[in-house]
Order: sequence, then C-alpha cells, then structure tokens
Amino acid sequence: MLGHVRHDTLRDQLAHRTRGLLKALGGRGGSLATEEFWALRDVNFSVAPGEVLGVIGRNGAGKSTLLKILSRITEPTHGTIRIRGRVSSLLEVGTGFHPELTGRDNIFLNGAILGMPRDEIRRKFDAIVAFAEVEQFIDTPVKRYSSGMYIRLAFAVAAHMEPEILIVDEVLAVGDAAFQQKCLGKMSEASRSGRTILFVSHNINAVRSLTTRCLYLKRGHLEFAGPTAEAIDLYTRNLRSDRTASSGQHATIVRAALVDAAGMETPTFPGGDHAFVRMMVETDGNPLASVEATLTDLSGTALGLYSPGHFSGWRLPAKPGLYEVTLKIRMPHLATGNYGFDLCTTLHGSGPDHYLADGLVFASESRVNHPAPWELRKEYNAGHFVLDEGVPSVTPIPGPAGDHTP
Repeated sequence: MLGHVRHDTLRDQLAHRTRGLLKALGGRGGSLATEEFWALRDVNFSVAPGEVLGVIGRNGAGKSTLLKILSRITEPTHGTIRIRGRVSSLLEVGTGFHPELTGRDNIFLNGAILGMPRDEIRRKFDAIVAFAEVEQFIDTPVKRYSSGMYIRLAFAVAAHMEPEILIVDEVLAVGDAAFQQKCLGKMSEASRSGRTILFVSHNINAVRSLTTRCLYLKRGHLEFAGPTAEAIDLYTRNLRSDRTASSGQHATIVRAALVDAAGMETPTFPGGDHAFVRMMVETDGNPLASVEATLTDLSGTALGLYSPGHFSGWRLPAKPGLYEVTLKIRMPHLATGNYGFDLCTTLHGSGPDHYLADGLVFASESRVNHPAPWELRKEYNAGHFVLDEGVPSVTPIPGPAGDHTP
C-alpha cells in the first residue's frame, strides 16, 4: 500500500546577487537576496492497494519530482511519506544500466538494484528477455542498443520484479505502439493482481484507459484529485485557456463550436471527414479583418493552418456587425488522440487581432478507408499543412448586437 502523502515539497533557492556584487555596488554587510521556488507544495493524497493512479500536468508541473520523492531518490524539504510494500520505479531510460555490460549482465545488475534476489532473477530471466524481445542481442553490450531496446529491457526487469508498488514515468513514449500496448497490458495485469501503480504520461488516451483516478498538477500544486475523466477534462480545458487571449480591437470571436455536416456539435472527427468551425464574430468593419484556425495537439504544437485571409485574400464583411462565420475543414488523418483548434481574428499585414482564450478540443479516430484518396497540395506554410477548403461562409446576425450601422 502506498499510504498518505502530506506536504511533499522540494524547494530550490535561487540567488539573485552575490556578496561580492553587493560590495561592488557599495553595499556593506548586505544579506544575499533569494527567491524561493517550490517544485511541489501542499500536495496531499493517498493511494489504496491495487489502485492505478494517473498523474498529469504540463511540463514543469512537478510530476517527475513527485515520482522521484516517492521513489526515495529525492528527499522532500518538508512533509511525510508513508509507503508500505516493495517499490519498483521506472523513471528514466537506462537508469541502473551499465553501458559496457551486456543485456544479460544488466538484467542481474538492474534486478539487484531494484531489490530482487539473484535466485528470483534467474527464475524470471527467460520471461524478462522474451517480454523485452531482445533474445538475439542479450549478450550484446547495451551501449549498442537503440533507445527502444533500452526501455523494453528496463521495463521488463521492473515489471517482472512483481513489486507491491510500480512507479512509471513518461519513459513508455520511447517504445513503439505495439510495445506500449504490451506495457499497458502488463500494468493492467499487475493492477488486477492487487498491486498499486502510479503512472505519469502525456498520452491522455493511455491515462484514460489505464487509470481510474488521477492527480492533476499545475505549477507545483495539486489542482485536482479525483476520477480520471474529470481530471482530463479540467486539464484539457486549462491547456486551451492558457493560450494567450487578447481584447480584439477590430474583430472579436464571441463564441465558437465544432459541428458536423448536420450542424450538431460532436466531440469526435475521424480523419477524412469534414468538420465545421462555427464562430460568432463581431467586427467594426475593418476591411483588413479575417479569421484563422490552427490545428494543434494538446501540447500546443501546430499541425495545420486554415487561413483564408492569407491564402485566398478572403476578408470579413466591411460593414460593422455581428456575423456567423463557418469554416469547412477536411480533417487530416491523425493518430488516435485529442487535438484542438486555436482560433483568432487577424488583420492583414498586422498579425493576430483577437485570440479565443478557450479553444475547441476534439478527439480524432484513426481509420483506414479503401480506396484511400490522397492529395499532394503545393501549399505549405512554415511547417504546417494548409487546411483551407474554400472560403468561409458568412451570415449576418440581426438584432441589437449586430446593429452597428454607421
């Protein structure tokens, strides 16, 4: 059982000036100015035996620090950790491996570091090698292994240790899709046998499928602890709202929705289908105003661009008012997962005018159609595929909000 964790914190003091600098500036006997930075603060939670607990959050939120504290690699500045049971951690690729030793030797070395008796390692040796799929290279020095082979062997040793508590960081991202599924299956099997698992990942689908409860860390604080679906929903919404918002001076996106061809809001769009971004936009009639949609993954990496103003010269109506603007986008074939559209209005020659703080989030389903049409388009902009499917449709919205006649 991983018991109660109270006020787990790690503090790093950052010095802004030295005594020598103080003296150079004429200060005498001045104290060293410091600023406290807490990687974790006031994080309290408990985990029951057999529970699979997910940990999510942006880079720098404190996830890896938390796991290092729970693994006894790092001591907290304040607080108490109570752990009952044997712990096995897989935090970084190749941790506990000696690059000059063979895979065979490293199994015994890593197993010993994790606390496995030599007899137990011998008994499980064949199963470890088979799981890692390195039979042909077991007597090769691991310095010649690929990163994927490294992580397969490291995970195999940790998983076959049969600990009461298994702590896994984002290292599974190194393996291929088939091995990731194999690892997730092994962790599910461990959970069914009553072992506790802490799983950190940016792969939201893996967290959703494996865990039942989740911690959401934000800037070192525990933002939410509860059902995985609720944690992911909050995390996703916060990711979108963290995008910079501005008060549009000429054209403002009042609200937006992602709908299908029937006009119904839907959370899932398979590759190849048409999606429609429906926006309510208020404009002062600036003749240079347009709209733009950027397809991103949840880390904010831009994958595709819909910019009719840039590529087609399209503009919003020059008459002030409130308009419904609909963008028709053929969804690219994306890997199964969560994505979003960042929306903004733009002024030709001046850049963005207004960002919608809370973007649109949707799930993509990977599928193969036969026959599968492919089109190689010559438009390519700053590393992003062009998503334009013609110009947007525009409908004036009558009423007081749209009645801005000069």
